[in-house]
Amino acid sequence: MPLTPLDIHNKEFNRGFRGYDEDEVNEFLDQVIKDYEIVLREKKELADKVADLDERLAHFANIESTLNKSILIAQETAEEVKRNAQKEAQLIIKEAEKNADRIINDSLSKSRKIALEIEELKKQASVYKIRFKMLIEAQLEMLGSDDWEDFNKANDERNELVREG
Repeated sequence: MPLTPLDIHNKEFNRGFRGYDEDEVNEFLDQVIKDYEIVLREKKELADKVADLDERLAHFANIESTLNKSILIAQETAEEVKRNAQKEAQLIIKEAEKNADRIINDSLSKSRKIALEIEELKKQASVYKIRFKMLIEAQLEMLGSDDWEDFNKANDERNELVREG
């Protein structure tokens, strides 16, 4: 066990023949006690400081560990968000492709329907043209026939009878 300042102070030496000067020894011991007390006080202060620094170091090590874990969690979360965003983007693209295919198919269907309607209208126009031509030819033939002249003669005769009569 180390000496304390009190141990040094209470130490008594045996006296021998022609021993040391008691006052000089006591004065030296007083100086040693003072220096020893200073050393012990400094040692205690340094030990307290070391304990405080160890505590702070442990605190900062804990913060570092927490920050590292937080960074890892943030990175994992960012990766998960990125993966989810990519999946969502793929779903949106697939949905857009389906819609585009549907729109194209609808457009092609409408285009075919309109083309069929146009063909039908062309046929009807052709039939109408042929019928109209036939009607005009029939009317021209009727105008050119003798029946028309007979009709005019009969009509003229009737008009004359009505005047005379």
